[in-house]
Amino acid sequence: MCHYFQLFESVKSKLDLKLDQDIAGFETLQSISSAPDFNYWMYKTIFPYLKGRVLELGSGIGNISDYIIKDFNDVTLSDYNSDYCLLLKNKYHSHTSVKQINSLDLQDPQFKIKNAHLKESFDSIVLLNVIEHLQDDQLSVDYCHFLLKNDGHLILLAPAYQLLYSNLDREIGHYRRYTSLSLTRLIQSDFKILRQQYFNFLGMTAWLIVNKILGRKKLSRNSMATFNKLVPVAKLLDKIIAFKAGVSIIVVGQKK
Repeated sequence: MCHYFQLFESVKSKLDLKLDQDIAGFETLQSISSAPDFNYWMYKTIFPYLKGRVLELGSGIGNISDYIIKDFNDVTLSDYNSDYCLLLKNKYHSHTSVKQINSLDLQDPQFKIKNAHLKESFDSIVLLNVIEHLQDDQLSVDYCHFLLKNDGHLILLAPAYQLLYSNLDREIGHYRRYTSLSLTRLIQSDFKILRQQYFNFLGMTAWLIVNKILGRKKLSRNSMATFNKLVPVAKLLDKIIAFKAGVSIIVVGQKK
């Protein structure tokens, strides 16, 4: 049983969490936490574009937050789900790098009014596997633009290729998958594109077989733990194919 599941159970009753209502999402995050080498690889891929005051949107249970707060000393964590925020507060309450933990809803039509105090507050904003959960993704990009300082960086990682859309995507609330072109087009009117690449070609093959063809609806801890051992191979393969395909797409923009 992984660390995050133990943490969740230990604080669930105390904090009166309702994460059972998002059981598919929570179980997926829990499974991903079983692959620390994979999470660190993902983090190191976007690390060069993080700077200054960092906002992570959709922090979940902190799989990537753990790495951000080790390298940056002014970090705000957030999630639209207030119960995840309670979980994060319990986990990071004594960590000096975590300055705020906020419940932020990128689909709230009153977002700019409610968060006027955060306008142009951040040097970088990161959304890893978040934007595909948002019905109006263009609205969410507008809100990120609102939160960023001039020349601030927006870092997006999202699932790639609509062809790979599966029962698991549907189960965990994905509205869509992207291509390099579609994700770039989403932000290019307000952001200068600094980087666009695919990520994890080996994972794309596994996703196609297990989730698309076989129709599996869950991402198991065992499968992620197994993939974790293959990270060195996956990293090498991405370099060989020059990041031209993968299960995810990364796009980084600089606020104009």
